[in-house]
Amino acid sequence: MLSADAIGRRGEDGERLLSGLSLELPAGSRVAIQGPTGAGKTLLLRSLALLDPVEEGEVRWGGSPIEDCDVPEFRRRVLYLAQRPALFEGTVEDNLRIPYSLRHTEGRFDRQAAVERLAILGREASFLSRRQGRLSGGEAQLVALVRALQLEPQVLLLDEPTAAMDPETESAAEGVLLAWLGEDADRSFLWVSHSSEQTERVAQELWTLRGGRLRTR
Repeated sequence: MLSADAIGRRGEDGERLLSGLSLELPAGSRVAIQGPTGAGKTLLLRSLALLDPVEEGEVRWGGSPIEDCDVPEFRRRVLYLAQRPALFEGTVEDNLRIPYSLRHTEGRFDRQAAVERLAILGREASFLSRRQGRLSGGEAQLVALVRALQLEPQVLLLDEPTAAMDPETESAAEGVLLAWLGEDADRSFLWVSHSSEQTERVAQELWTLRGGRLRTR
């Protein structure tokens, strides 16, 4: 479904950040990525999401290169979830509603569905009224997770999405993501985590990124 063919990227000093990376993420995949700090894990996920440019090779969707006119639809299907999510001023509910104000977003905000998902994550409906500036790092990650899942993507590129959560919320978030994956055989995720225990819980396959090179087996 999502694949990359020999993608590469250099830094401003000419250093190789990503070097000839090829991968395939078929439907139904549960893949974790580990590697040392600075190995290029975030850059890889952002490149796969077409948020950062690739200088060599190409990212493909359904086996085909992604043309400029296809990017909005691609970004609806493939979502990147950052470790430090960007939230806007306003309430939690405001942040959940914002995607539906964008031109290429389909559907309408379902408040009841958001309340039900937040309950699973240990938050009451009143959490929707919490101001963005009063959220902890873990709560911001929680909001970003709910915001992403409500858009019903096919692929999630997860960059340590639970790193700031307390253990109880982290466990609930893992359960929510695994349940999301199990609802549709076409869904997949690629999950960057520094926790070996977490990768054992959530992933069926482990890839390693080191020095800009990826080992998928």
